[in-house]
Parts: sequence; C-alpha cells; structure tokens
Amino acid sequence: MPVIRIEADSPERTQIGEGLVRFAVQAGRLETGRKEGRYFLKHADGCGVDGRRIRPGDPFAFDTESGDILCIEHAREQAEGASAESE
Repeated sequence: MPVIRIEADSPERTQIGEGLVRFAVQAGRLETGRKEGRYFLKHADGCGVDGRRIRPGDPFAFDTESGDILCIEHAREQAEGASAESE
C-alpha cells in the first residue's frame, strides 16, 4: 500500500485511522493529543514537489514508503511515470 489518496481536513493536518498510524510515525508526520480526534497526518509543508498548500477538501496523496505528501496532480504524474518505466 505505497500511495494513499486522502481528502484534506485543513491546510495543516488531516484525521487518519489506526491503519495509517504506523506509516505516519515512520514519516514523522503523526500528530496526536487534539480534542478533535486521536490521530492526524501533518501536511502543513504542502506538496513535496512544489510546496503548494493542501486546502480543506482537496484530495492529496501520502506516499507511505517515502513519507512524501503530494498534491493530486503530482501524484498522478508520478504514477504515470512509474507505470511508463515498468513497461
């Protein structure tokens, strides 16, 4: 499960379930201790390619292997590039 598509809750963090906690910890992106929920994925640094902020409601991708956050456009480009390389 290398890349997960998520919809942003806020520009800084998005609530996640227990299944993603291990990956968020490995990436240094886990936030806890908020009254709004138990586990959050931090993404205030924006897209890992160009720094574009992730806005509430925007879909984005979390690469569970690298820990990168990507806007959905860059995630698509990366996926297309990877599939072209495997051909």
